[in-house]
Amino acid sequence: MDNWIDFYDSAHSIYVNARHRDIHYHRIAEDIAAYVRPNATVVDYGCGEALHADIIAAKALRLILVEPAPSVRARLAQRFGANAKIAIRDGLAAMADGSADLVVMHSVAQYLAPGELDALLARFARLLAPDGLLIVGDVIPPGRSAFADAGELLRFAARNGFFFAALAGLARTTLSPYRKLRARLGLARYDEAALTKKLAAAGFSATRAPANIGHNRGRMTFLARPAGSPVRG
Repeated sequence: MDNWIDFYDSAHSIYVNARHRDIHYHRIAEDIAAYVRPNATVVDYGCGEALHADIIAAKALRLILVEPAPSVRARLAQRFGANAKIAIRDGLAAMADGSADLVVMHSVAQYLAPGELDALLARFARLLAPDGLLIVGDVIPPGRSAFADAGELLRFAARNGFFFAALAGLARTTLSPYRKLRARLGLARYDEAALTKKLAAAGFSATRAPANIGHNRGRMTFLARPAGSPVRG
């Protein structure tokens, strides 16, 4: 297993059980849907399993799920193939500049090298309509430890009825491919100023959102608009 795409394309155990997986994606879908304007074309880049993408699609004109892992993409096609509002792609090459109203990249930035993130942000700047919105979620700040993330997971699990499964899952993680890959490749981390600067270099005016998308309150979400764009509600 050489990279993060290989990991997420495998039969990994990052979710401690089916309930964790379901509630995790339901929370993310609801949080993203809150940003969707009527008749918007939405791109969810690096969407993962996106079990509840239909929540987002219900508010949008069109939802494009972009996922590079082939087996994950196949499951998305099986799950949402009958939903005319949802398209599934492996990348952005087929999309025209200015064709998206909302682009979401949640829990992806940490897996990208700095240059890769810069290139992707520049692509998003071209992809967005002049009054569009980019959301970069689940950004890990410097000094954020795996133990702190584990604490957030346990609190989330306690609220949603899978606390003991989460304890067992965290124990399994210490010997898992995820832990080994994280130790070898590391995760990219950005403080608020650094991520805002990267977004500005790509042509965005950005602010930190009041709350992160998803359950992890120790991570950050950023809202970015093309510089000089009109303010929209």
